Amino acid sequence: MRHWSLPAKVGFGALVGVIAVLALFPFYYALVSSTQPASALFTPRFLPELNLDNYRAVFAEQPFARNIANSVVVATAVVALSLALAVTASYALARVRFRGRIALLLTILSVSMFPQVAVLSGMFALVRSLGLYNTIWGLVLANLVLTLPFTVWVLTTFMRQLPKEVEEAAIVDGAGPLTIIVRVFLPLLWPAMVTTGLLAFIAAWNEFLFALTFTLSNEVRTVPVAIALLSGGSQYELPWGRIMAASVIVTVPLVVLVLVFQRRIVAGLTAGAVKG
Repeated sequence: MRHWSLPAKVGFGALVGVIAVLALFPFYYALVSSTQPASALFTPRFLPELNLDNYRAVFAEQPFARNIANSVVVATAVVALSLALAVTASYALARVRFRGRIALLLTILSVSMFPQVAVLSGMFALVRSLGLYNTIWGLVLANLVLTLPFTVWVLTTFMRQLPKEVEEAAIVDGAGPLTIIVRVFLPLLWPAMVTTGLLAFIAAWNEFLFALTFTLSNEVRTVPVAIALLSGGSQYELPWGRIMAASVIVTVPLVVLVLVFQRRIVAGLTAGAVKG
């Protein structure tokens, strides 16, 4: 095993420190700015104040709690549906041999390459025709277009790496495809599902264009649109303090989720990296 010299350790530690500062500074700046009035926003400060007026104003001036609840419902439903569909689809694409399997997988991947604005008009027509405009389920359907191709592709990759002997033993015992998926593969795919599920949750939580286009009333809007609607007038009249407070509020749940599932995320990202 190679031992690092002292200058190498110091240099590596300094590099990690610089990366950490660059990654955390935007969130820290938002935290400090959220405790200041708009007039003092551009005055340099290094420590936040004990002033929660902006946080109280966010919830007092609009139904921001309802917007957070909408985001939670939409993101949770998107993750549940994406994983349920992706697990069954990945089993078929990875374990069942049929004609056109590779072409179908590449088609699913190619869907995620289109920008949102390219499918916006088609999704709008679909949502209107289904009677889902200005509803939570309309946002769930639209977000599935963003998350499902990614989850199918990633879980198919992990499904291919699972040993065939486990599946063959289950078939010998008389297990059907659904039993194999639920009782054999799901426990093995848990790290990968946590990783892809969290990424799908973040994508649905932060999605803005579909949420802006497919909602009309403030009671159905999600938090990205609610934050955007805090602004108005010229750039000197924007309620920057409330915008920063709202940004901190909606970022904290994502940070908590990453910290809670960090071990599963690492296990999912590194699964299959080492064979043997």
